[in-house]
Amino acid sequence: MIVIGVDVHKHSLSAVAVDEVGRQLDCIETSDGEELISWSKRVGRRRLWALEDCRHVTRGLERTLERQRQHLVRVPPRLTAPERRRGRVRGKSDLIDALAIARAALREPLLDSPRPEEARLRELKLLVDHRDDLVDERRRCQQRLRWHLHELDPSLRVPLGALDRTVWLERLSRQLTRHQQTTQVRIARQLLARCRSLSRSIGELDRELQAQTTTLAPRLLELPGCAALTAAKLLCEIGPIDRFRSDAQLARHAGVAPLDASSGKHQRHRLDRGGNRQLNCALHRIAVTQGRVHPPAKAYLERKQAEGKTRREALRCLKRQLARTVYTTLKSELLLT
Repeated sequence: MIVIGVDVHKHSLSAVAVDEVGRQLDCIETSDGEELISWSKRVGRRRLWALEDCRHVTRGLERTLERQRQHLVRVPPRLTAPERRRGRVRGKSDLIDALAIARAALREPLLDSPRPEEARLRELKLLVDHRDDLVDERRRCQQRLRWHLHELDPSLRVPLGALDRTVWLERLSRQLTRHQQTTQVRIARQLLARCRSLSRSIGELDRELQAQTTTLAPRLLELPGCAALTAAKLLCEIGPIDRFRSDAQLARHAGVAPLDASSGKHQRHRLDRGGNRQLNCALHRIAVTQGRVHPPAKAYLERKQAEGKTRREALRCLKRQLARTVYTTLKSELLLT
C-alpha cells in the first residue's frame, strides 16, 4: 500500500508518497485538490491518505477525498515531530512535514478517520463555541459597565451576577436615563444595551443547545450534575464515541487518568496536566455538583477522604469514575440509534 502524507496550508498542499517501509517515492506541491488526486493515481492504486489533524484547514481536502471515496486517516501533530528528527534531511519545510506525516501513519496503525456522525457534532460544537464567545464578550461589557457605574455613582451597589438579569438591566437603564446625559452616561447606556442584546442571544443559544442535546444524547442529561450546556460540551469535545476503544482511552484523552510515576520500590502516580482541558473542565463541573447534591458521589468522596486523600484528590478519583460513566452512557446511546 502507498501512503500519501499531506501537509495542508490555506493556499498550498504538499504531498509525499512512501511505500510500506517508508521510502519516498514521489512528491508534489500544488494548490488544487483535483490536481493532487490526479497525481496520486500515477503513484499507485492502493492508497492511504494521511492528513495532519488540523481540521480548520484540512476539512475542504477531506470532503474532496471523501467524494472520491479515498481512504484517509488523521495524524495528530505531536506524532510528526519525532519522525522529522529521525529523517536524514535536516531543516523544516512543507515537504519534510508531509514525509513525516506519511511515516507517522505507517508507524501508528490505529489512527482516527472521519465518521459520518461528525457533521451533527460539528454543528453542536459551532453553537457551543459561539456561545462561549458571546459569554466572554458579555463579561467584558459588564466589566466596563461596572467601571463607569462606579464612577458615576460610587454609592450604587450592583450584586454579583446582577448584570445577567433583565430586572437589573431595566433598573439601571431607568437610573441612567435620569442622569445628566454626559459622554460617560451615553457610553454606559450603550454598554447596557449591548449586555441586554448579548443576554438575549445567549438565552436563545441555551434553548437551542437544550433541544439538540435532548435529541442527540437524552441519557446523558439524566446523569446528576450534567445539564444541557455541560452535556453539549461533553458531546462536542468527545466527538464520535466509537473512536475510543475503552473508557480508559477516554479518561486519558480528558486528562483525568493518573500517570504512573513509579521507580524501583517506590510506586506512585501523579496528576496528568495534559489532555483535553475543555473536556476535563466539564467533568470537573459534574464532579463538584455531584459532591454537593448526589448522595452516592458524596459517599464516594467521603470514603476516599477517609483513605487519606485530600478533597481535591478525591474529586480527581470521582472524575475518573465519571469518565467511565459518560463512556458507557454514550455507548448505550450509540447502540440504541
